[in-house]
Order: sequence, then C-alpha cells, then structure tokens
Amino acid sequence: MKRIVLLMALASITLGRAQDLNDIFVSGVADAERFANAYLAPVSEASIFSISNGWYNSADAKPLGGFEISIVGNLTGFKNKDDKKVFLLDPADYENLDFVNNPGQPRQVATALGDIQGVRVFVEDQSGLFREEFELPTGLASENLNFIPSGYLQGSVGLVKGLEVKARFLPKIKFDDDAKIGLFGAGIQYDFTKMLPADKVLPVAISAVIGYTNLSGEYDFTDSSTISGTDQRLDASFKTWNFSAVVSTKNIPVINFYGGLGYITGKSDIDLLGTYEANGPFFTQTVTDPFSVSKDASGVTANVGTKIKLGFFRLNAEYNISEFSTFTFGVNFGFR
Repeated sequence: MKRIVLLMALASITLGRAQDLNDIFVSGVADAERFANAYLAPVSEASIFSISNGWYNSADAKPLGGFEISIVGNLTGFKNKDDKKVFLLDPADYENLDFVNNPGQPRQVATALGDIQGVRVFVEDQSGLFREEFELPTGLASENLNFIPSGYLQGSVGLVKGLEVKARFLPKIKFDDDAKIGLFGAGIQYDFTKMLPADKVLPVAISAVIGYTNLSGEYDFTDSSTISGTDQRLDASFKTWNFSAVVSTKNIPVINFYGGLGYITGKSDIDLLGTYEANGPFFTQTVTDPFSVSKDASGVTANVGTKIKLGFFRLNAEYNISEFSTFTFGVNFGFR
C-alpha cells in the first residue's frame, strides 16, 4: 500500500523504487551503484518528460490583468516501451554479483518500470564460507501500473501586450511520515500575433513558450532498511526545461484547439545518503553517502489539444507525443 500511495506523487515513484536496492549492498558499493544506474534510468527519464508538460492550453496570450488558475495533471505511459522495462545484466561487469541459475551468463532483468520477477542472484566469497542469495527488485509493471502521474497547481497572468507569465507549484507534501515531495516552476509565453494590426480579426494565434520545472523529493527508509546505519535516505531532484512553439484557434465560442512543437531537456539526480554499516565480506566498512545516480534526458515533443471555455470555468485536454508520451488535462478558472 505504501508504494501505491507514493506512486500518486511523481518523485516518490523513483524514491520508492530506489529503496528496493537495499539488498544489492551486500555485493559491495560499486556493484550497488552500477545496478542502481541501470535500474533507475528509465523511470527517471519518464519522470523528466512527465513534469515538463502542461505549460499552455492556448497560443492566445491573456490581456493585461487577465489570469487563469489551473489544476494540471499528467499521465505518462510506458505500456509499450519494452526497451525501457529491461536491461541486460552481465555478471562480468560486476565484481561480486552473479545469477543463481546459469551463473556467468548475461540475462535481461527488470528496470524500475519492468515486470520480470523471481530473478535470484547471489554473492559468495572465495572461501565459500559466506554466501547470500536474494531476489532482484522488479518494477511498476509488476503492480499493473503502466503510467507515471504528476500534478500541480499552475497560475498565469497577462502583462504587457502579448506577454504572459506563469508559475506552477506543489507544496511540500508528506506521505507515511517517511517520504515528501514538492515542486515549483516558472514560465513565460509571448504571443507574436499581438504585434499585428489585424490581431483581433485573425483566426489563429502563434506563441513561443519557455517553462522551467524543479521537483524535489526525499525518502527516509532508516526504519525499514535491512542494513544497520543512521539517517538513511534518498534525495531526488528533477530539473527540466520546455521550449515550445504553439499555434491555436481563437475567437471561436466555447471551444478552441491548439497544438505545439517543442523540445524538452532535463536532468535527475538521486543521492543515496546516510551511514551504512559493514555487511558481509564485500561491504567491509561503514560508508557515508555512498553514491549518486544521475540521468540526462531530452527530445522533441509535439502535442494537440482542445480547450472548452464556459465563462469563468474552463477545461482542456491534450496528448503529447515524445520519447515518453503523455496525456495532460487541466481544470481551469480564469478571467478574460
């Protein structure tokens, strides 16, 4: 149940999955770091694409004093991303880790998005006196989850002609007393058609949008850790940029349509912090802040969407096509 609750907050997906790496430590810090990089890379990449969306629902910038408050949600799917659900684990690349069945032979194992269960591995010292077996962690698909959600509050206000500024925010939220996340971001939109004398009669608007998002999370797993130590936790940080060109219809009563072409780029950093006491022949001394896992992701994105406006109340929905495609929806309240 804890994982399901954490899942509803984006960064906690990655944090919860990273905690599953605890058993790998018996193989040594170097093996744990190598496995963590391969295991977490796909979910980190998907998270970067997920939080980068939702910056606009029209190319028609708001006039001076116009504003909109939005509740934005994203669902980033990976159901058909089979290449992101597995990675090839070759025991030759690891110092101490090997498979119980067919040792020494490379095989596919689950990433944090995957669903390969029952893969047992072992570590053993040269004397044969120490041997420990454990099962590799599986991923979100094993819990019948094929999407990554994200959500936040967003506001926008019109300034000088054609210029609109935006901000997004998710206050620091705590889950189950050991995990918390928060988000903030800022963006700017400029409507080039506002410079034209015939702006009010043109059927379309064309804008440029730039948005920055920063999501941070922390997961303290000291109490549930299988390794003795203190202040054991994961700190995660996701920083992303979205650069987009947007076109939309305007002046149509009730419903309008929009689309965009953009570029998303971002980086995630996940730091394993705290002290971890010696545990076995390959983990022979207490270590502090063992390692960090980083992932860069970028790519072109395109979207199409529609917005329904009923006075003060508005709804919008769009589909974004990218390396990890995302469905975005918004409930909006605005003036002008």
